[in-house]
Amino acid sequence: MPQRRSHIADSAAQSALAEALAAVRAPFDVPFPPEAVTEAEKATAPVPDVDLREVPFATLDPAGSKDLDQAFQLERSGKGYTVRYAIADVPGFITPGGALDAAARERGQTLYAADGSIPLHPSVLSEGSASLLPDQERPALVWTFALDADGVVTETTLQRALIRSRAQLDYVSTQKALDRGEDSPAALLPEIGRLRLEQEAARGGASLNLPDAEVVHTGPGRYDIEMRRPLPIEDWNAQLSLMTGMAAATIMLDGGIGVLRTMPQPDDAAFEAFRVQTKALGRPWTDGRYGDYLRGLDRADPLTLPILEAASALFRGAGYVVFDGAPPEERMQAAIGAPYAHATAPLRRLVDRWSLAICLALSQGGSVPDWAREGLAELPKRMQESSARASQLNAQTIDHVEAALLAPLVGTVFSATVLRPANGEGKATVQIADPAVTARAPIPSGAKPGDVVRVRLDAADVRTGTVTLSATGDR
Repeated sequence: MPQRRSHIADSAAQSALAEALAAVRAPFDVPFPPEAVTEAEKATAPVPDVDLREVPFATLDPAGSKDLDQAFQLERSGKGYTVRYAIADVPGFITPGGALDAAARERGQTLYAADGSIPLHPSVLSEGSASLLPDQERPALVWTFALDADGVVTETTLQRALIRSRAQLDYVSTQKALDRGEDSPAALLPEIGRLRLEQEAARGGASLNLPDAEVVHTGPGRYDIEMRRPLPIEDWNAQLSLMTGMAAATIMLDGGIGVLRTMPQPDDAAFEAFRVQTKALGRPWTDGRYGDYLRGLDRADPLTLPILEAASALFRGAGYVVFDGAPPEERMQAAIGAPYAHATAPLRRLVDRWSLAICLALSQGGSVPDWAREGLAELPKRMQESSARASQLNAQTIDHVEAALLAPLVGTVFSATVLRPANGEGKATVQIADPAVTARAPIPSGAKPGDVVRVRLDAADVRTGTVTLSATGDR
């Protein structure tokens, strides 16, 4: 469950943080060209021939979201299930070669700052005409999956259709409703989600599920850091997206054209290093698949977080591979245990527009649009560059908020858990519990991941986002 941490009460610190965050955001927050905004305001998608407005779709997102990419409808079908998964028809709204298309290609993806997002598309489109908002008629690309009693996909179709979402659900309140046994459009999601998680385990897939450090804007000048793990409903909902991404990859591989999200299988050296680390932590991984080991960890065990940090080395090397003709040699997403494509978030991620347009054409026996074929080669570079910007913005934001949370506490001695061993400079990565801050610190000789050490806060500079810790020598 989310854990809310300390907030910044001092007005001077609030002001300094606001200035620092504005400076961090400025290089990324480039206005859309006026012609792109005008295009977005006028954009309309083709009216689909298929009418699914009577299907009771619902969306499920973080509370307050407006850029709603997906809507679902779940029902029993004999001993199995039917899953309908509607995706915003962004390919239908954007004119290839136009100003809006060019602006989206330049941006690559939506970026998230402390006080809001820097969207891939103008908000009039991403939070308005193309978003699957409740009680609004919207064109969508609708995937329909037939699942058997074990959650195995037995049939998949994709079509452009007119839909109307009936409810906008959020994770926290929907999880509570399901826990209370209340009726909900998501009532079957736990059942289907668990079956799909079992299928993931059978494929040899693995989920890391590290707690996320999130900046929460709680008011003017007020920010918190949350360390949170996904709720069960988020994992179940993610399985719908993963199922769709695997279906998209299969369609594109069969059609000989597309873009895959890949990640290599860890090599023997990485596995051996992880085995050594788990043994040192007293929770040895001795046999079986690493995904099963990670799934079996006790989330209440204080050593689980250092183990998951160590496991992050096994989840490296993700990228995009494009092909037009022979399928690529590199096609697997090792953590999923199958070929996979990003195809469910076109309002927020550029590559999904290509995946959806290609899949729709191939599934209907038509020709892949020229713009999609011609633009394939540029996608990996554009996504890599935009991901680097997203990581930079997120890291800098967290650094400044952490410094602001700690600034009033200079001189305090904290207990901290060692997450990663010392680097070449002799500093290890440690986690302070409250406020939730991850930082580098010199630690006593012999301390290893999982150990609790004592560190003193020597300085916290809000303007630069730097925190300086020293070891006290105590354990």
